[in-house]
Amino acid sequence: MVLLHVVDLDPDLAALRPLGPFFALRTPRGGPQGPAAALPTLALAYRAVPGSATPDAHGDPLAFRVRKVTRALNAPEDRIGASVAQQGLAARLWSVTLACAVLYGSVPDLAPGLLRWDPDGSAPDDLWLTEVRGRPGDAATVAATVLDGHLGPLSAALRARHRVAPGLLRGNAGSALAGAARQLGLWARAHGRPDVAARARVLAAELFTHPLLADTGTSAGAAFRRRSCCLYYRVPGGGVCGDCCFTRPPRSSPRAESG
Repeated sequence: MVLLHVVDLDPDLAALRPLGPFFALRTPRGGPQGPAAALPTLALAYRAVPGSATPDAHGDPLAFRVRKVTRALNAPEDRIGASVAQQGLAARLWSVTLACAVLYGSVPDLAPGLLRWDPDGSAPDDLWLTEVRGRPGDAATVAATVLDGHLGPLSAALRARHRVAPGLLRGNAGSALAGAARQLGLWARAHGRPDVAARARVLAAELFTHPLLADTGTSAGAAFRRRSCCLYYRVPGGGVCGDCCFTRPPRSSPRAESG
């Protein structure tokens, strides 16, 4: 268990800003203004019924996002866009939550109904937290916040629309967590904060014991090798990612999709 000195969350979550755009989170003071205030919440994105509305930023924001990513990648299948979109959002959620747990000793309540999202934004996903409410920063709370609160319903919503395997999506979740922990550790060492690097490493290791993450890959220090593939190699000129289960793009492999 990670023992942290707990610091109250400030209204702007200012400690996240120096870490970069994947970690920063807009809060009420810097939240959406004017038309942006009408952006959908992630709760709406997860529960929108496929085919019940036009896939625009407000009717079915998740379908809109997948279509946008698919077109941006020139991907031959929409499930590739679904995989990349899910991993991008997972990376944002893990980064924010992990960094808050390590730097503050507590995490903000990131309930899907409190997070507004711009599905038409660029990467990394633009998120606004409408209210800052503190919660414990232990591994169980972090896992519940990200896995139960977001990645579970997000995966269910994506699979209702696209033919993506659950093992692939869990692999994306593990890859995103490993990436967030690695970047946080790099920042900490570069800024003379070995304590932060150590806490990030230990907390990530605790999180990887969760049943939904335990079999997603293997770790060796800061390195992570996943057991599934996100399908990015199918994008024209895409190749394989640094933590892919493949060392070179395969011609065809069911294991790449099922994890």
